[in-house]
Amino acid sequence: MKLSPKRQIIVAVLALVLLGLQARLWLGEGSLQHMNRLESQVATLSATNAELSDRNRLMSADVRGLKEGQDAVEEIARKDLGMIREGETFYMVLDGDGEPDADSR
Repeated sequence: MKLSPKRQIIVAVLALVLLGLQARLWLGEGSLQHMNRLESQVATLSATNAELSDRNRLMSADVRGLKEGQDAVEEIARKDLGMIREGETFYMVLDGDGEPDADSR
């Protein structure tokens, strides 16, 4: 069956449109591969956000504890600064050979 020249042009244009749409579906922006890549990035960023949210929640609790009571301040001073109260006795524990660690000299 022979097509008229007008129909041949219409079929050729439709074939080119179909090829263009298929190329965009498989290769261009918004393609299946591009969507998969974006979905994996979203999953990674969601996991990172969850970790940061947990860390922020802990830091917020620490800040609240420091603002509300002296117990947290005292605990940090004892642990990080080595402070002791008046009337308390401080004991220094040496390692096995009876000398302080090399790091503490």
